[in-house]
Amino acid sequence: RVPQGPVCTNLGLKPGQRLTVKGKIAPNAKSFVMNLGKDATLLGLHFNPRFDAHGDVNTIVCNSKKVEEWGAEHRETVFPFQKGGTAEITFGVNQNDVTVYLPGHQFTFPNRLNLSVIDYFDTQGDFTLQSFSWE
Repeated sequence: RVPQGPVCTNLGLKPGQRLTVKGKIAPNAKSFVMNLGKDATLLGLHFNPRFDAHGDVNTIVCNSKKVEEWGAEHRETVFPFQKGGTAEITFGVNQNDVTVYLPGHQFTFPNRLNLSVIDYFDTQGDFTLQSFSWE
């Protein structure tokens, strides 16, 4: 069972706002997850850096989930994370997508569920949340 971190609801993030997450990656990390969406069943962005999990090595896998139905996986091969290191990730909410800002790299993921607001955020896996802010 994947360890569950904090869960945030009623965030009310609208297009033009950003969510910045900082934390520590476990020294023996296999993967961790950050989910953004309407609630736990409607995830606009499932952000899953994999050090070594599900056949992926040093790859970021992103997806969306509508109830039990996953979308098509999107893979980013730029992998700025280190086991035992710290991570700072900013999610910029836009009308049609989410921009993910990583150290030295950024990419966008489409708003497949047409969510007008991001209310839900959680973390899971080999990551300890240290701070969480939005603007």
